Amino acid sequence: MTAFASFGRGLVPRLLAAALVTTGLLSGTAALAQGSIVVASTTSTEQSGLFGHILPRFKQATGIDVKVVALGTGQAIDMARRGDADVLFVHDKVAEEKFVADGFGVKRLEVMYNDFLLVGPRADPVGTKGSDVVAALKKVAAANAPFISRGDKSGTHAAELRFWKMTETDANKGRGYRECGCGMGPALNMAASSGAYVLTDRGTWLNFRNRADLDVLVQGDQRLFNQYGVMLVSSARHPHVRTSAGQKFIDWVTGPAGQAVIASYKIGGEQLFFPNAQKP
Repeated sequence: MTAFASFGRGLVPRLLAAALVTTGLLSGTAALAQGSIVVASTTSTEQSGLFGHILPRFKQATGIDVKVVALGTGQAIDMARRGDADVLFVHDKVAEEKFVADGFGVKRLEVMYNDFLLVGPRADPVGTKGSDVVAALKKVAAANAPFISRGDKSGTHAAELRFWKMTETDANKGRGYRECGCGMGPALNMAASSGAYVLTDRGTWLNFRNRADLDVLVQGDQRLFNQYGVMLVSSARHPHVRTSAGQKFIDWVTGPAGQAVIASYKIGGEQLFFPNAQKP
């Protein structure tokens, strides 16, 4: 037997072993990639503490890790359109339906709801208190009272603009109107520090600790209803989307287990979100 033959016989098993190890590592990496997803969502689901409550339960049930990127709804939708997320979880029904109609999402499913609130100085100097958000905004505009708008194309911002349009004073919101281009938490902080009025979702408000002199002034108006939807990003548009793991998240969050976990999230005994995926 030549030295070359002897070397070759020893080399082949080693190369095969190395190839198997490499293949195993690659397979493990692929499995790990399929075992994690990116969810583009709105700041209200993150800053309310909801994801911190539900995601450990989802991981326990499925083994799938979830990375949440919390943005204004408009920015979250843009992120999903680019294929930088596997799942979209936001609260602007019109924009969500367009996202699906344009072929970027597979199907929109409703998940849960809560409501918007108008909060402001406890003394309520312009007399907004009540259950009519449109009448309240008219008073804010007429008095040139300080008002903080998120101004970030979020679901909350879109709702606020709808309400302003209903006032017929949309072109003149008053000299106190300011856009911060920020998330719900920072907008609330600005309102608290300046004694301003601000529209917020109930979930973020209940989890907000820096209230200063702010109090809930307007609630109970049916127009303040706030619905959340969830969609899988289309793999036909973006082939790299982790469809299997993403669908498992959607199935769980809209199924009995996930809906029960959402309902169980409370602060000070008050429920933040109300599941409504399971309809009669």
